[in-house]
Amino acid sequence: MDGLIVPPGQGRKLTTKAQDVTFKVTGADGSAVSTFEVVVPPGFDVGAHVHERTGEFFYILDGELELLAFEPVERKGDRWQDWESPNGDRVVRAGTGSCMFVPTGTPHAFRNPTDKPTRMLFQSYPAPDHERYFEEICEIFAAGDDVDPEAVQRLRDRYDVKQITPLRYEPPALEHVGAPLVSER
Repeated sequence: MDGLIVPPGQGRKLTTKAQDVTFKVTGADGSAVSTFEVVVPPGFDVGAHVHERTGEFFYILDGELELLAFEPVERKGDRWQDWESPNGDRVVRAGTGSCMFVPTGTPHAFRNPTDKPTRMLFQSYPAPDHERYFEEICEIFAAGDDVDPEAVQRLRDRYDVKQITPLRYEPPALEHVGAPLVSER
């Protein structure tokens, strides 16, 4: 098997209502790790969640994100930004060149609190779980104006995403700040 070189701007691109995801290296390429370039728009909050079988790595290429990667003293409320670990760790506002490693079983989240898009390199293992997750979430979002929360929950259950706080997309231009992208039940 030969190696793979992916030039800038190349790779299969998926666009959702909240993110642009470009597949760079996948399980089909022979990799055990899926590698993506993700553009996180202003106001996007993935929500705190945990994976029991999946590990992840995030590297900020350009911009800033709020990052969380710890088990809090208490998983309370629907905002992870106020959580604190038993050691006193809190959410970090991280810029270009920062990274976050998330071992399996660790609650984690990211949010773009700025008014500019953030570009990050995202790796998930084992491949191809997150590849399929991104493909299927695009299908759900493309199905109509309203997102079916039950379909999203079934997708999360299938791909080891245990949501703790709501996924939100609150672009700065929206008047109704705080509205979840996906209605949680």
